[in-house]
Amino acid sequence: MSVRRNWLGLMVLALVGLLLPGMGGQAEAARKPNFILVLVDDMGWTDLGCQGSKFYETPHIDKLAKGGMRFTNAYAACAVCSPTRAAVMTGRYPARLGITDWIRARFQGGKIPANRKNPVKYVGGPRNKLLCPPNPLWMEHEEVTIAELLKKAGYATCHVGKWHLGADDWYPEKQGFDLNFGGCDLGQPPNYFDPYFHRRYSMPTLKPRKKGEYLTDREADEAAGFIRANKDKPFFLYLAHYAVHTPIQGKKDVAERYRAKPKTRQKNAVYAAMVESVDDAMGKVMKTLDELKLTENTIIIFTSDHGGLHGPTHNAPLRSGKGFPYEGGIRVPLIVKWPGAVTPGSVSGQGVTSVDYLPTIAEVAGVDLPKGRDIDGLSLVDHLKSGGKKSLARDAMFWHFPHYRGRVIPYSIIRKGDWKLIKRYEGPTFELFNLKDDLGEKMNQASTKPDLVKSLDAELMAHLKKVGARVPRLNPNYKPAPQRGRKNK
Repeated sequence: MSVRRNWLGLMVLALVGLLLPGMGGQAEAARKPNFILVLVDDMGWTDLGCQGSKFYETPHIDKLAKGGMRFTNAYAACAVCSPTRAAVMTGRYPARLGITDWIRARFQGGKIPANRKNPVKYVGGPRNKLLCPPNPLWMEHEEVTIAELLKKAGYATCHVGKWHLGADDWYPEKQGFDLNFGGCDLGQPPNYFDPYFHRRYSMPTLKPRKKGEYLTDREADEAAGFIRANKDKPFFLYLAHYAVHTPIQGKKDVAERYRAKPKTRQKNAVYAAMVESVDDAMGKVMKTLDELKLTENTIIIFTSDHGGLHGPTHNAPLRSGKGFPYEGGIRVPLIVKWPGAVTPGSVSGQGVTSVDYLPTIAEVAGVDLPKGRDIDGLSLVDHLKSGGKKSLARDAMFWHFPHYRGRVIPYSIIRKGDWKLIKRYEGPTFELFNLKDDLGEKMNQASTKPDLVKSLDAELMAHLKKVGARVPRLNPNYKPAPQRGRKNK
């Protein structure tokens, strides 16, 4: 009798499987967490209320921080955008990828060579003491992104906003994203108001929809639409805002409200309106998750691609800003909300960087890291679950910018513990700071601690060699500019 009952039970299960195809797979998929990675462009370390700003208003992002873990020692992988974006997507240091400067769009001279190969010849004019490695025009297809890892695991994937990792054949769709709204070769939008047009260029991957619509609102709308369309399956949303990058354009009515506020060192009303629009977008995403009852099964990572642009914002107490090797250029806000795993309102002083997001997401999703390549990042899972008590097994963090850019001289950086060494390849070589005692990097201790400089420099150079970094070379054709002085009478 029991045999017959078992047989009947198996028949019922078989019929259910025929009537509801894929039901088992959907139930399994429903248990997988969703991921939303928000990468703001040019947002400084203190550009949020929860990070100390008394001028900008960010209630939604502050609420996100109260529901998750806020990091005070989080870093971008570079002080400019494209290298950090490549590091975020791949879990690999920019120096290993060879993407160490921002990638030129077509309208900026980033023409795709006929042989479709990235340039390799060192560059530099006769007034440059150093020849520098060329920057690629795209991230190679061989690199494996977060989207590609998750797509293989059954995730729907969507990119919204800024990509800046190559043109045409190197768009997000070629790197694992099912959908792409706005991602192209542009490093900044032509205009923040629909139709997103400039006399020299436009945005080919975001069709105008409503004249005057603000770009950050449009990004939020596309993000919310993707979430709604994929509410019954696991998804990965990469919301990479163009804001708060130049051109500095905000909603006029919002900017007027900030003009009436008491000023601090952060005082640009239009920039403040842009920050508020990013906050509004975060609010719309969070509201959509709540309405669909997806909040408890969605992990949100919120950060920036580098420090704030000095001028439109102010990064105090950090020194300098975007592009420079000081903390204002590389230290960024980071919030991770993981319901049920991260203690709400927790704060971590652990040093983390852009390469850590891929291994973290991979571990949570239960997918293997890419095969046949070195991953520089470390998973934050144990650290997050322990409320910040478990430290990462990382001895040091590294940066490499082997280029001249305006007043910026080619440099590399190592941070180990509280000590930070900046190495320049021209002029005075070293700056050494103790960030615990001197967050503003005012006291260069390189001359008084030569042994520490030597030790950190050796570790930095060993790292650069390990990852295959290309470093500047002496220019054999260097001709110093003639000295200007008073003519003899």
